[in-house]
Amino acid sequence: MTLPTSFFARPITHRGLHDRKAGRVENSVKSFQAAIDAGYGIELDLQLSSDGHAMVFHDDLLDRLTSETGPVCDRTRAELEQVALTDDGSLITALDDVLTLVSGRVPLLIEIKDQDGAMGADVGTLEAATVAALDGYSGDVALMSFNPHAVAAVATLAPHIPRGIVTSSYAPKVWPEVPPERQDELRDIPDFGPVGACFISHEASDLDRPRVAELKAQGAHILCWTIRSPQAEAKARKIADNVTFEGYLA
Repeated sequence: MTLPTSFFARPITHRGLHDRKAGRVENSVKSFQAAIDAGYGIELDLQLSSDGHAMVFHDDLLDRLTSETGPVCDRTRAELEQVALTDDGSLITALDDVLTLVSGRVPLLIEIKDQDGAMGADVGTLEAATVAALDGYSGDVALMSFNPHAVAAVATLAPHIPRGIVTSSYAPKVWPEVPPERQDELRDIPDFGPVGACFISHEASDLDRPRVAELKAQGAHILCWTIRSPQAEAKARKIADNVTFEGYLA
């Protein structure tokens, strides 16, 4: 199993080609359409609705990107689909509707957000909803998560879909919800082999980590997050096979 070549043919937009000043908010239909029009790949995020649907939204709370408050997981799909994105006007969208929009025109790099809360094993429902939405989709797609348990669930549910781990330096101040001992475990990326991953998407500022070089030497594809300038892109590409970017045109 490996990533399709389309994942290296073009840079990948981080949460779509968003530009809030231009009325395109991250993970919105408008941001995805802009990415398609520009010929870029799309990275997007999934959270779980209260009735078990994969919803395209990054945060676990509605507060930052909408006029609503509270957890995404407390609302049904129908309720979330009535919530407008601030400064954008379009509504929160379910994964199956985004798949219909994209329709295989560009590759999709889909991040399943951790539902355990501390990168533990209390996962599975969002992974099942994601795989169900992807049933019959013929475009190029890959699944990933910071939580290796989520990646393992995907391996069981859909072994044919390329999968990877989102990886990080796990600076303690950035990850207060994850116990220090779990941060230490994840930092060394021990789960790459056990979950059958074929790529990592690593924190760009930490690409010189020896473990990244080790995985690359073993044949793993290296993606990275999040690039925000041509200069940072040039530096990242010395190691990474492709970049996930925002704030400029890669």
